[in-house]
Amino acid sequence: MDGSKPDARPGGVVGVLALAGIVAALMQTLVVPLIGDLPRLLGTTPSNASWVITATLLAGAVATPVAGRLGDTLGKRRVLLVSVVPLVAGSVVCALSSSVVPMIVGRGLQGLGMGVVPLGISLLRDIMPPERLGGSIALMSASMGVGGALGLPFSAAVAENASWRVLFWVAAGLSVLVGALIWRVAPAGRRAAPGRFDLPGALGLGTGLVALLLAVSKGASWGWGSATTLGLFAVAVVVLLAWGAWELRTPDPLVDLRVTARPVVLMTNAASVLVGFAMYAQSLVVPQLFQLPEATGYGLGQSMMAMGLWMAPAGLMMMVLAPLGAKLSAARGPKVTLSVGALVISAGYGSSLALMGSTWGLLAVTLVCNTGVGLAYGAMPALIMGAVPQEETASANSFNTLMRSIGTSVSAAVIGVVLAQMTTTLGGHALPSEDGFRVAMLIGCGVGLAAAVVAALIPARFAADPAEKDGTAAVRAPSGAEAPA
Repeated sequence: MDGSKPDARPGGVVGVLALAGIVAALMQTLVVPLIGDLPRLLGTTPSNASWVITATLLAGAVATPVAGRLGDTLGKRRVLLVSVVPLVAGSVVCALSSSVVPMIVGRGLQGLGMGVVPLGISLLRDIMPPERLGGSIALMSASMGVGGALGLPFSAAVAENASWRVLFWVAAGLSVLVGALIWRVAPAGRRAAPGRFDLPGALGLGTGLVALLLAVSKGASWGWGSATTLGLFAVAVVVLLAWGAWELRTPDPLVDLRVTARPVVLMTNAASVLVGFAMYAQSLVVPQLFQLPEATGYGLGQSMMAMGLWMAPAGLMMMVLAPLGAKLSAARGPKVTLSVGALVISAGYGSSLALMGSTWGLLAVTLVCNTGVGLAYGAMPALIMGAVPQEETASANSFNTLMRSIGTSVSAAVIGVVLAQMTTTLGGHALPSEDGFRVAMLIGCGVGLAAAVVAALIPARFAADPAEKDGTAAVRAPSGAEAPA
């Protein structure tokens, strides 16, 4: 169907898609309270149990660009519904698991559903009236923060008061609800773009990403100079270079590299890597500061449940700030919003040097950081969609989401190394030192500033022609020459 004439009221569609984003984000934080207990629960080693986290990361990284391209060729609603299936199946498999292998399989299936957010944002471009598009995109982008924020206290409460399997049964139920609502409410969007699916491109990108992210996420435990880590980096470089050469030659590429090389898209994706890094650093530092014992002199001695509750308002702040970010983008352009968001993230990290000694101080730090994340995450899809053809919206947004994921993976590796190298001893156990946490926060501050600089270098956003009858803005360069929308 034509995306300018949706079957349901746009407001209801936005609500359903935002709920889908919240549920997808919930999957990522679902097992956080269980990390320490997973070896005992699954009868395995801590090293093997860590794959429960890594499997979701790898599967999501591979599935997101594939889902985006399929959304452009098969229709976004159809691929959204397909993406819900592994969320349900993975949750059920995890709920029934008693050993590590099926748990890893289930978590991998959950990762395959991570494409719902970029697909949802792309569907909004098809169905929303121009005056409501910016706010809807910002709200959809914020859903990831809300899901993450609600996931921690919810998971902690269930883990402390009921069987851990309840977490996954609830996740399965929520996924079924999301699928039913998408089926009932979401329109098909614009007609699918012609072309064949690029299977070699999907396999090449998947292989390269798995090698890269495995090396980044496991390098610290395997050793950065080990043959395995260096070999994976080498495989990633070779495969991704070959993949790029293939994508430039094939008539129907998985990712149109010529489009991603456009200055607006290229610089936005570069900023996305940095924002993803800066966003995730606090997620590694703040929970530990809340939960480390007060005997360290800098830990705050909070329970897992209390930590989740202290951090929840920061995620909700992203939803609250969505309308403000949309207004700023409408008035000054999403480039300005992205720059301001990155600066606010940097300011939040900078404030931590004075505020990390109390629970209220850390709450303030997370509120400021997530205010910046909310502004930045709402601006990036708007920049991408203003610079790519309509028929490539989903794949371009999915590739941008992938860039953020790469940033978070690199952040986990870098911050993990810092905290592992700068330690103190308490009761015979090595713990990250206060100086280690301060260095990690300073790194987040610096990366936030770098993201602001990159955002400032993004070429001026094209002006939209409001007279476009189909609801899609025609894109005109500042010189007046028209570019494809």
